[in-house]
Amino acid sequence: MDHSHMDHGDMDHSNTHRCKMNMLFTWDTEDLCVVFRQWHVTGTLSLIWTLLGIVLLTAGYEAVREASRRYEAHSSAKRGDDIPNTTSDESSSLLWPGRSARGVERRSKLVKAALYAIQVFYSFFIMLLFMTYNGWVMLAVAVGAFLGYILFGNSSATKTVACH
Repeated sequence: MDHSHMDHGDMDHSNTHRCKMNMLFTWDTEDLCVVFRQWHVTGTLSLIWTLLGIVLLTAGYEAVREASRRYEAHSSAKRGDDIPNTTSDESSSLLWPGRSARGVERRSKLVKAALYAIQVFYSFFIMLLFMTYNGWVMLAVAVGAFLGYILFGNSSATKTVACH
């Protein structure tokens, strides 16, 4: 008897694991996928690597924030000391030949915008990590934020916890 024409629905007879999506807090790591289907926790070792990766990713966010703060301070100091704040295209004797104050300001603004975009992307990615609602992932995010601040955070009094 030929059964090739029969519809078996969504029956999957293989031993593949599927990603589970939890909308409630859980510590369960069985079939945990982190942001992407390919980032699938399959056992204890992959859970450890995942958590270490999340710690590094989250600490990296603070590194990007610090790089942005340093660039901002550096460009502000340069603008205040070396580059006259003019709107003309005149070249300054303090700039190397062919560079104008306006060009330097434009480049500085583009770099600041790129750093800001990286921070926004990074913060939303971290939000997606947290939205797995998995306690282990949430702890890894917190540990990464802690380590990132210890390693890269400056001593400013303002610390923000926001998506952007």
